[in-house]
Amino acid sequence: MPLSPATTATCFTTFSSTKTHRLLPSSASASSYLSVLKPRKFHSLNGAGTNTFTNKFNTASRLGVTQPSHSSACLIDATQTAPSTDFSLQSNEATKERIRELFHKVEISVSSYDTAWVAMVPSPHSAEVPCFPECLDWVLQNQLEDGSWALPHHRPSLLKDVLSSTLACVLALQKWGVGEELISRGLLFIELNFASAIDEDQYSPIGFGVIFTGMLEYAKELSLKLHLESSVFNELLHRRDIELQRLYNSSSLELNPYLAYVSEGMGELQDWKMVMKYQSKNGSLFNSPSTTAASLVHRYDSCCLDYLRHALEKFGNAVPAICPIDIHGRLCMVDNLNKLGICRHFAEEIQSVLDETYRCWLQGEEEIFTNASTCAMSFRILREYGYNVSSDPVAQFLEQEHCGGHLKDIYTMLDLYQALEMIIATDQPVSEKLNSSLHFLRQRLASEVYPPSRRMRQIHEQVDDVLKFPSHAKLERIANRRNIEHYEVDNTRVLKTSYCSSNFGNKDLLTLAVEDFNFCQSIHRKELKQLERWLIRNRLDKLKFAREKSAYCYFSAAATIFHPELSDARMSWAKNGVLTTVVDDFFDVGGSMEELNNLIQLFKKWDVDVSTDCCSEKVGIIFSALHSTICEIGDEAFKWQAHNATRHITDIWSNLLNAMLREAEWARDMSVPTMDEYIANGYVSFALGPIVLPALYFVGPKLPNDVVQHPEYQSLFKLMSTCGRLLNDIRSFERESKDGKLNAVALSVIHGNGSVSEEAAIGDLSRTIEIQRGELLNMVLQGEGSVVPRACKDLFWKMSKVLHHFYIKDDGFSSMAMTDTVKAIIHEPINLDAGTADWSGEYWIIY
Repeated sequence: MPLSPATTATCFTTFSSTKTHRLLPSSASASSYLSVLKPRKFHSLNGAGTNTFTNKFNTASRLGVTQPSHSSACLIDATQTAPSTDFSLQSNEATKERIRELFHKVEISVSSYDTAWVAMVPSPHSAEVPCFPECLDWVLQNQLEDGSWALPHHRPSLLKDVLSSTLACVLALQKWGVGEELISRGLLFIELNFASAIDEDQYSPIGFGVIFTGMLEYAKELSLKLHLESSVFNELLHRRDIELQRLYNSSSLELNPYLAYVSEGMGELQDWKMVMKYQSKNGSLFNSPSTTAASLVHRYDSCCLDYLRHALEKFGNAVPAICPIDIHGRLCMVDNLNKLGICRHFAEEIQSVLDETYRCWLQGEEEIFTNASTCAMSFRILREYGYNVSSDPVAQFLEQEHCGGHLKDIYTMLDLYQALEMIIATDQPVSEKLNSSLHFLRQRLASEVYPPSRRMRQIHEQVDDVLKFPSHAKLERIANRRNIEHYEVDNTRVLKTSYCSSNFGNKDLLTLAVEDFNFCQSIHRKELKQLERWLIRNRLDKLKFAREKSAYCYFSAAATIFHPELSDARMSWAKNGVLTTVVDDFFDVGGSMEELNNLIQLFKKWDVDVSTDCCSEKVGIIFSALHSTICEIGDEAFKWQAHNATRHITDIWSNLLNAMLREAEWARDMSVPTMDEYIANGYVSFALGPIVLPALYFVGPKLPNDVVQHPEYQSLFKLMSTCGRLLNDIRSFERESKDGKLNAVALSVIHGNGSVSEEAAIGDLSRTIEIQRGELLNMVLQGEGSVVPRACKDLFWKMSKVLHHFYIKDDGFSSMAMTDTVKAIIHEPINLDAGTADWSGEYWIIY
């Protein structure tokens, strides 16, 4: 194993929309900061060699300035900010401020591999001198004690990456005839660690087999003496030949971009005319400094040269593994904040990123449309926030993924998969090709091999979560917790070489997420106790026929509308959830027809004497609980809305009771309704109305009577409830059939007159669910022309996700399998081990 790289200085580059870039140790004091404003001097690790070379080519460190970023007006106000009351812990303010800073600068580590290749580019005026001597200076001064050119983010499983980087640096030095001692130490490192090149437990950078062997052949051309174990070398060549043979037998759609991307390993065998077909408008090849530099080593191109010059003006005397990365880095921030459940603290910053990304999307910005990961993430996040963006660019990358998946790392595949989920959920009809792409990506993600390390386990768990829980069945708080537990503070990514960025993974984000989760959870525990006291106070515990589901009812609220300031919404949701469960059981098994009719008559009169007007104690308990709770929620709604909502809430309950009575009458009379009659009544009797609709009054926006009577409002409710009814009927079909209850599956079979099997009926109903779920999501995401506020529409979608989560395998509401999940969300605080929470890296940062 190589020695620790802690003794040598490497750097972390940053490009900011507002700051001049300066080379500065991340832990620098004010005095050391002032010192780096002076002209920089290079110090050799092996004596005066570096300074001599610097003087020879008259080079200096470069400093650059970026232009201020521009932001367009938000076309769709989709980001909901929290009320003025700050429920966050005051101790987190410093952490939040550091996180906000990451929106203003995107940090990415320097790549010794790419910098070495840029150092190899000859001057357009003379092949005998380097075009970028400052990069050669960087190589000269940044070898580690173990002889490698690893960076501080190097992990034990990335030895193949270190071998490539070290060999590239040795080649650069040998080419220009400098750093003899450094070359010897680098070659020794390669020889001692050469076996890692075929170690299956080591993570392989993209194209490693072609690039590393190609560089070994170039080393031979440069007369470098490497003493390598022949068996390892032969195995490496064998693997390369197999890979290239597979590619040459494939389509040009797969072969050509791969060969172009790994140009560093192709040398004189490369078809450089073909390679230049992949040149971007910014002059680069694949936004990769190393690929662009490799092209320049073999043929002059002014645009390639301008790209590298611009990169060095921005980053100083070294380059990153990928450039540009501004949009991607900021979108990673937005994505991380959403997945960790702390986006509400950064609403203004997120809105700014979304507006700028949307502007770039409309202008066809290359940084978005030439990178699969950035394009997929831009599409998914913009559409989630209600921006009108086409899925066509993502579909093009998906087609390439079928053929050119070798260019995609695990994160890119995840981004494409999640974008495809959004496309399939919102674009109708979905082509067979896209469904095939989803299946293909699932197979690739599921079959990915992960080297045995903590970081790789975390990545594997992330992939497993994405595959196990589709986006439409993912409860926000469950996902938040799992994302926190699997969060990578180690923010290393690997393409042809490894690189890292605080925008990808950050200790501050993890710290804030853990504290915020536990803080919200402490509120949720108190609210659950309040719910339990309310249940006893209303004597609902005396109804022995009713299922006791208070924890589940509250869980469904806490798992979706978890923000501290939404306590009234959660309590309304949970209390009405308990009441609908009680009433459902009362109409199913607990009450006689006399009692059912008595309850409905009491509800119509409303102002009654419970002691005399109720035909039984059960009716009295249920009506009293309904009456007091509706009045209580109505009074609270008045404080939020400044108008009387009690009448509307009463009507919601009245509609439910009448729908349940109708089903009871069908059962009594052994009637068989048509499917249309069943669905028209069933979406109401499914009892989501009292749970979701009153809660809308407590999520923030004003909700006047004309909105709750609007067809859009009614359609949202019908789509959500119909999905729920059909999901329930599919999952509970066998149980309800034994009990002789009406069910959509049974009715489909009955009305099919022998031509429809149970399997066919379930298939048809499942497709209906998919269609209506898509319509619901599109209505939620619709901005222009929508009447219902986005925060309110979100609640319909959140309930739809609850339903799909509960019914993903069986009738989740009747299953005990949810018990552990309920505990994790409400009762068990997150307690990460110190090693995960306290990790910190050592970087130099350019401001």
